[in-house]
Amino acid sequence: MKFTVVGAGLAGCEAAYYLATHGVGVELVEMKPRKMTPAHSSANFCELVCSNSLKSDDASGTASGLLKAELRKLGSLAMQAAEVSRVPAGGALAVDREKFSSFVTEKIKSCTLIHVTEREQSDLPEEGIIATGPLTSDALSEAIAKRFGKGLHFYDASAPVVAADGIDGDKVFIGDRYGKGTGDYLNCPMTKPEYEAFVEALIGAERTVLHSFEKGDVFEGCMPVEIMASRGKDTLRFGTFKPVGLVNEDGTRPYAVLQLRKENEAGTSYNLVGCQTNLKFPEQKRVFSMIPALKNAEFERYGVMHRNTFLESPEILNADFSVKSSPLLFFAGQMTGVEGYVESAMSGLLAAVHAERKLRGAAPVALADTCICGALSQYVATKNANFQPMNANYGILRAGFGEIRDKKERKRLLGERALEEIGRFVGAL
Repeated sequence: MKFTVVGAGLAGCEAAYYLATHGVGVELVEMKPRKMTPAHSSANFCELVCSNSLKSDDASGTASGLLKAELRKLGSLAMQAAEVSRVPAGGALAVDREKFSSFVTEKIKSCTLIHVTEREQSDLPEEGIIATGPLTSDALSEAIAKRFGKGLHFYDASAPVVAADGIDGDKVFIGDRYGKGTGDYLNCPMTKPEYEAFVEALIGAERTVLHSFEKGDVFEGCMPVEIMASRGKDTLRFGTFKPVGLVNEDGTRPYAVLQLRKENEAGTSYNLVGCQTNLKFPEQKRVFSMIPALKNAEFERYGVMHRNTFLESPEILNADFSVKSSPLLFFAGQMTGVEGYVESAMSGLLAAVHAERKLRGAAPVALADTCICGALSQYVATKNANFQPMNANYGILRAGFGEIRDKKERKRLLGERALEEIGRFVGAL
């Protein structure tokens, strides 16, 4: 009997390869080339659609680089493929997309324990790993929705997240609108000139070009902040940036206010409330940094708006990516609520690690939230009233070093601790 893996993207191939190299027979179900999605053009596996960049490769200074270092220690297939297909990109890890995809396809097809079946999966198996990505077919989406009710989203619209220690405390005040609440928001006041300059920059900033198959799903459910701003200079002041019910510490009402809400219980990260955006990432940093309190803010996650089928994972999944009601049914990839190529590969690899142990009756081995892999695993399984897809960032890592003012030193310590945890995990396996 073979263990089913559905989807031959980053997560699915990572999962299938790990299982096969650990003695588990796999049926890898992939509907290409019999049925293609609007985003794909090749029959090969692991097509990188939107970009050839896998982000920073700096393990000591960036969370995305640290995640890659963790995956290399775990023997990731995607990291092997990236190494042989790497192209010059400064400090980033960028690849030749065709070479990357061909390498993975050859690895999968040459593995004797993997049988590739070319068909569309239209139902949920009792056991297996579902890794069908943001363009999951209509039939399988319907089956998932039927099983889990309303816990399935068809677009991803999230606001930027900034690190708490980069927010200027002298230019914010704590308080809830009309005093209703327990001081849950940081308020970033703006004067009229500051607000008008911000709106002008927001309207003129360069936006990400969406694929034709994304536009309807995205904009039906959420309006980007730059589109709202373009409808009139005061539109945001009567909406997302409205100052009513908020009073400065000096007793005056600001001209406009951006509210920041805690992104995690520890309060190490804050979400820019209502700022879902389709601006390009460098533009987000440039424009939102015009808000005085965010002048020196470090962006841990940028806002995104695109087609992305994903689960209400905290209600459905465990931290090992298994379904709470079905211990041998797993989900992996962007469908779980991880955001990004490398994050998707990570979830597929970890789902396979946990599945393989369950299949042979071995005791579970958990990853702590002191590494990116463990923190993302716990993120998708932790109750969250405003669950949105998350990528690798330092804000999700457990704190524990006390106050360290030097950001480089803090990141170095976090990185060392993360790789120690990965080493412990690999040893336990």
